[in-house]
Amino acid sequence: MRIVMAEDSTLLREGLVQILTKFGHHVVAAVDNAPSLLAAVREHHPDLALVDVRLPPGFKDEGLRAAIALRREHPGLGVLVLSQYLNADYADELLGTSSSGVGYLLKDRVGDIPEFLASARRVADGETVIDTEIVRRLLSRRRGQSSVKNLTPRETEVLSLMAEGRSNASIATTLSVSQAAVSKHIGNIFDKLGLQAGDSDHRRVMAVLAYLRQ
Repeated sequence: MRIVMAEDSTLLREGLVQILTKFGHHVVAAVDNAPSLLAAVREHHPDLALVDVRLPPGFKDEGLRAAIALRREHPGLGVLVLSQYLNADYADELLGTSSSGVGYLLKDRVGDIPEFLASARRVADGETVIDTEIVRRLLSRRRGQSSVKNLTPRETEVLSLMAEGRSNASIATTLSVSQAAVSKHIGNIFDKLGLQAGDSDHRRVMAVLAYLRQ
């Protein structure tokens, strides 16, 4: 996997380069600001952009703005945003750019190297990966919506795990139920959110986006 990275902390940036390289990935550029990130993606055409939310000079949301710009300019590029802070609005805005190939993780998750690498691969492969804490924040502030009220507690659990990018098998294991039961719950979620029959992967992502953003 070819990766371009934007992280202003030299220590974290170099650490991530070493980790990714050790596990067979190629970091084609590692920069510390948003303009250099945009230029590096245009030059190297990577599979994944790994982006810190806050970058120089303002250390506000320059990285997020760059990530959104990259999604619009390079629709097939996987973009994984890392943040030190729990901000559901950032994740909400990033999700609004596309229904696939995006991720938002807290930097604390980098310490779990296998999980971090798996998340990076999934985003590069076109999946949506959102930190569990962000999912909980997004879900909790939308529980008053009418369509949310139509979901049973179990369906809410299933949709929360779907939002984390879990497969049906993973959801079944987590909830100690059969995959058939998970499929039935997902079908009910689609119906209650008004998602018509079609491509199952697309409906899966749209169910999560509709639930988080309605």
